[in-house]
Amino acid sequence: MKFIKLAACITSASLLMACGGDDDNNSSVPAINMEKAQLVVNTNAAIAYAAYTDSVETAKALKAALATFKADPSTQNLTAAKTAWLVSREPYGQTEVYRFRNSPVDALDVEGDLNAWPLGEALIDYVNTGNDGDDFDNDQIGVTAHGFGDDITATIDVTNAEASNTIIGNTAIAIDDTLLAKGLAAEDEHDVISGYHAIEFLLWGQDLNTANQSTTDGTDRDEAVNATAAGGQRPVSDFVPGITADYDANELSHRRHKYLEVVVDKLIADLEAVQAEWATGDENNYRASFTTLTNEADAKTKLTEILNGMGTLSEGELAGERMQIAFASNSQEDEHSCFSDNTHRDIWLNAEGVSNSFFGDYAGYDSDLNGSDDVITNAVDGYGISDYLTEVGLTEVAAKTFAALAITKAGYAAIDTSARDGVPFDVLIQNPTENSSVAITIKALNQQSRLIQDAADQLGLGTVVESDASGCNTENPTSTEGC
Repeated sequence: MKFIKLAACITSASLLMACGGDDDNNSSVPAINMEKAQLVVNTNAAIAYAAYTDSVETAKALKAALATFKADPSTQNLTAAKTAWLVSREPYGQTEVYRFRNSPVDALDVEGDLNAWPLGEALIDYVNTGNDGDDFDNDQIGVTAHGFGDDITATIDVTNAEASNTIIGNTAIAIDDTLLAKGLAAEDEHDVISGYHAIEFLLWGQDLNTANQSTTDGTDRDEAVNATAAGGQRPVSDFVPGITADYDANELSHRRHKYLEVVVDKLIADLEAVQAEWATGDENNYRASFTTLTNEADAKTKLTEILNGMGTLSEGELAGERMQIAFASNSQEDEHSCFSDNTHRDIWLNAEGVSNSFFGDYAGYDSDLNGSDDVITNAVDGYGISDYLTEVGLTEVAAKTFAALAITKAGYAAIDTSARDGVPFDVLIQNPTENSSVAITIKALNQQSRLIQDAADQLGLGTVVESDASGCNTENPTSTEGC
């Protein structure tokens, strides 16, 4: 919404930079305006509650679609379940800016269960031979090694994966909350078995060029990537009793539906736990604490939290972890939504979350997946960091950040357009060049994070973006050094 103001702000920022203007940096740090700071934190909390509320509702819609699919495992209902998953990602992607700060999604330790990746898909269900090699550090990793039961002796040899040795294929493994709680045991998160991406994998399957493609290790990506369809091609027969694999097919179809049920229930429960912490009317929850500003120190702490989430997501997480690692190494395995080819939306939505905090707006989410937000029930039009900077006289950094956000938006919009035109993220990263829309967006995110830090400096808030937040050199997107 407030991007309408960008033309004037970009012009202003351009003039300032062309003339070498930097008056903000030479001025003393302004005192915190308590009234305006209160408006910022109130709006930030309102957006969080709105986005998490929409995330809960769309997750519940996904649960309903999965139940319909279980009752009638048809191609039409599989497609409907996939659509519900894609829609559920639209509000959730905008909540990631509430990470990297003292907020509920991290404090409750549920983010990993919600959105961690890469997924340990070979632990969950069958994969094509060799395709999960990047997921595991050892040759033999399986259900016993991951603590899924002392009486289970099956292992997964990543060079010759056996479908009967997966959670779905080994019927001795109970599919329940206890099973999911045993995931995320490894430091590198390569045994992730829950969250959005577990559902994604079960609905889409691996995104390969042909059913017989055996490697996606980066050396054969021209052949391995599926450039003719969006996402994987898991057959609906995997969910139909009696016609899946030749080893107890009837049981396995039920186990896939059961896995989807357990995972989506946990997804909803985790989202509801975070949502409750952002709700109004509870004087003991996180929102009550976050929006209570008793003195200037409180205000600084809360403003620092907001900017820390914005800056760390921009550079450390999105530019580095979520984009550059996959881009520079041509790694489909490191693509965020590698099964559905929905990574272009992950990028857009994460970046939009940063803009939401900066502008103090939340426009809702896109329910028909056409690129425009149409569910505006919980939309917020409030007071953001941009308003605060302007009103306390830090107009230059406000204008420059406006301009940087516009450049970032142009980059992620180009990635989105490419995907909608049949060139998804995993195809874009095959030939990483400095002129790629992915590289341009990575560098733009780097620059916007620097300006977020500049704003923090001028407000006297200290460091909000660590210099090595991602490990990647996001000024040089084609480099893998440090990633």
